[in-house]
Amino acid sequence: MVNLLKVAVGIRDSAHLRQVQQERAAAESPLRHRTRHSPKRAEEVTDGGSLYWVIGGVITIRQRIIDIRPDHRSDGSNCAALILDPELIELDGRIAKPFQGWRYLEAANAPPDLVAGAEYGQSLPSGLRRALKELCLL
Repeated sequence: MVNLLKVAVGIRDSAHLRQVQQERAAAESPLRHRTRHSPKRAEEVTDGGSLYWVIGGVITIRQRIIDIRPDHRSDGSNCAALILDPELIELDGRIAKPFQGWRYLEAANAPPDLVAGAEYGQSLPSGLRRALKELCLL
């Protein structure tokens, strides 16, 4: 099993990602994220892998990838559709360097899920929690 890491371009925070994805799911089912290239390790990704979203320079949320299918963009160009579970799982965020496209993320290197009661400060707003993590205060 392997995961994908992707920057959520234009997304402000986890609440904004939820809103955008709810709108997409209502307009087109199943929920998908289109990407130019299909992962060569697609079998490993769909064997329990997730899409880890980088928001504001921090790996913040993950979503399970259900399937990867050939698809087309609105202009007719070919792409791959990452079919996503609509559940967004908050993470014990980790800072990520900027990059384009997506990257593979091995399970051993993925940040853990944020579980109730597991971390001091988890009830803080995500932006404040991110700032405190950047200052190494959380």
